[in-house]
Amino acid sequence: MKISCDFCFRHCVIQDGELGWCRERKNVSGKLTSVNYAHFPAIAADPVEKKPLYHFLPGTLTLSIGAAGCNLSCDFCQNWELSQEKPRGEHIESDELISFALQNKYPSISFTYSEPLVWQDYIAETALKAKKHGIKTIMVSNGSFSSEALERLVPLIDAYNIDLKGDSEFYQSVCHGKIDPVLNTISYISGKEKHIEITTMIIEGVHSPSMIEKLGTSLRMAGISVWHLTRFFPHYKMLDRKPTSELFLSEIIKIAKNSGIPYIYPGNSSLSSPTICPRCKQIIRKGPGTTIKDGKCPHCGESIYGLW
Repeated sequence: MKISCDFCFRHCVIQDGELGWCRERKNVSGKLTSVNYAHFPAIAADPVEKKPLYHFLPGTLTLSIGAAGCNLSCDFCQNWELSQEKPRGEHIESDELISFALQNKYPSISFTYSEPLVWQDYIAETALKAKKHGIKTIMVSNGSFSSEALERLVPLIDAYNIDLKGDSEFYQSVCHGKIDPVLNTISYISGKEKHIEITTMIIEGVHSPSMIEKLGTSLRMAGISVWHLTRFFPHYKMLDRKPTSELFLSEIIKIAKNSGIPYIYPGNSSLSSPTICPRCKQIIRKGPGTTIKDGKCPHCGESIYGLW
């Protein structure tokens, strides 16, 4: 008996006994199951800025978990041992995770490291329980949601970092996916007034100034306020490429700032990353890791996007 999975844009139709594209969803006698449900090879307490989220509970630690699997196969994957292999990891029930967060006074739980969409059944269960205890939830995702997953998860999750990896050609040739579901996800989440920040990893010689201009236009039209542009380092199937230079990233940052998105930050970089008030243009924070008092510019009183 065939059965369709609605966890992501692929909508895999899976034969009995077979796996979906992500290798984590399986048809078992006509019932879809998650192969590694509640098994996590990666768990840590990270600074929330590492997600990266610079405008959401800055200066705090977030309890971060990651399971195996992904619905893309990016040639540059930074966590390919987790996303493309099949490590099983430690079994952690949602109640255990919530208890651990409460005991250690973590204000948030992050679903991260690999692609959380492929284990979203666990996420939904955990997020519902987290809300009852006042714990915020964060999802770090490639953004390739299905419409069903958006309706299921967006009401439950408090903050997102979504990767916008490149243009349409980049998604097809390098990520083996599609850009349209990602752009739809970004617009949908932004429209629901959820906290959202975007990350684009810049590969020198692949990402061009014109590509960044177009991506910036799309993000501005979607109402995005925070955009992280991070340096590429060789991984997985792109070991032959050189790391992105600080000079090239600096040039890309300048172009991105012309997009009208108010908060642009470099990542994996020694470049400075101050927060600048979009109204009076004064520096209001010298770098991530510290909060902004009352969420307002101390110079002109402008409200600064985020949860402070």
